[in-house]
Amino acid sequence: MTKIELANRWAWSRGKTLTRGFTAATVALALTGVFSPISDSLGQWTAISATAEEAPAKKQKTRRVPSLSEGVYKKLGEGQEAIDAKDLAGAEEIIKTALDRSRRYNENEIANLHNMLGYIYYLKEDYDGALREYKIVVSQGEKIPEGLETTTLYTVAQLSYVQENYDDALKYMEIWISKALNPSSAPRFFMATVYYQMKEYDKAINQMQLGIQIAEERGTTVKEQQWSLLTFLYFEKEDWPNVIETLKVLVEKFPKREHWVRLAGVYGQEGFEKEQMYSLEAAYTAGFLEKKTDFTNLAGLLMQEEVPYRAAKVLVAGFKAEAIEPDTTNLQALGQAWQLSQEVDNAIEAYEGAAKLSEDGKIYERLSYLYLEDDQFDRCVDSATGALDKGGLRKAQSVYIVKGMCQYNLDKLTAARDSFVQCRRVARREEDKANQRVCGQWITFIDRESARLKQLAAASG
Repeated sequence: MTKIELANRWAWSRGKTLTRGFTAATVALALTGVFSPISDSLGQWTAISATAEEAPAKKQKTRRVPSLSEGVYKKLGEGQEAIDAKDLAGAEEIIKTALDRSRRYNENEIANLHNMLGYIYYLKEDYDGALREYKIVVSQGEKIPEGLETTTLYTVAQLSYVQENYDDALKYMEIWISKALNPSSAPRFFMATVYYQMKEYDKAINQMQLGIQIAEERGTTVKEQQWSLLTFLYFEKEDWPNVIETLKVLVEKFPKREHWVRLAGVYGQEGFEKEQMYSLEAAYTAGFLEKKTDFTNLAGLLMQEEVPYRAAKVLVAGFKAEAIEPDTTNLQALGQAWQLSQEVDNAIEAYEGAAKLSEDGKIYERLSYLYLEDDQFDRCVDSATGALDKGGLRKAQSVYIVKGMCQYNLDKLTAARDSFVQCRRVARREEDKANQRVCGQWITFIDRESARLKQLAAASG
């Protein structure tokens, strides 16, 4: 294996493993909350070769660095072979033994040996040890290749973050940025995440904005979790106009239920009820509504905007999706929406289901009115009777009037008269003079009609 091949293999393997390890370590630190920002929104562990390609070192006067001896290359090769064999203890012993002779090594050789030792500690999940070794690498200054210096600075910054040493994370990332040529948005997103952990939200927002600006200038993608982090930062500052603006970006670029529902919620909180309704309708059309509150909130807003038919359709969808339970309250809401839509048959069906589950007779009372309007007099009588039996009515005398009218239309004059007599009795007890008069008029009318019918029967007989 040549010196170049060994160096390339070492760089690739180190970067590949760090990419995998950082994600796991950072996700463990991810915070939960209303927007649940993902802590690794800054980017990811970048392989050495990728980091160098993304933001190469600034063009300066070419460094003259001490060369690596054959002996050091041999030790690095032996260490790499032990790592490949998953013999980390053996690899650590090889490098430590070599470092015991460090007085005979130049800065570049020391840096490379400590670099591999840091990697070994990282694989052993000894992050304190890894950081210690990587800091020794960068402390060699301009006596090591620029690529090794900048890559290790990046690694130290991110490992410091994983270890919750946020000041060091910022310090080393700022040094890295100062040495990189045209750095991408990733380090800015990284620093934003660090400031977020430190609860310095203004600084975090500033870094996020810089990162987005850089990404847009380069034509690169700003990831969903990065927009989510910016949204959360604005949320923490209660900067609602900017929360809305970033959520609008999220629903456009990453249309998901969580973003639409959050946008609707903030619109509602800020008093923009039409915008709240439009957001929920868009989510409904896209099939994103899942929870009871999703459906009932939209239905309520549509009712408020006097669009009862659409409200009813949304509630029906909620029942079909089993998001809404068919209980008294929900079925009654559906019945009301259908009733206001003049969909009498659908309203009756919903109210019947609600009435059976209700503990009082109020829904049966509403049903009796619907049956009267729809000329279903038998059902009207049954519903009025159910309402009176269950009780809990605001004005029982009104239900007796409906019952009596339906009985009259069925030519059951005696039963109708009894209902109006009951009406008048309750009205007197409640000191309801208006209904006393109405029921008295009906009794008089039925008595006259009964007499007329008797006379007709006698005349015909």
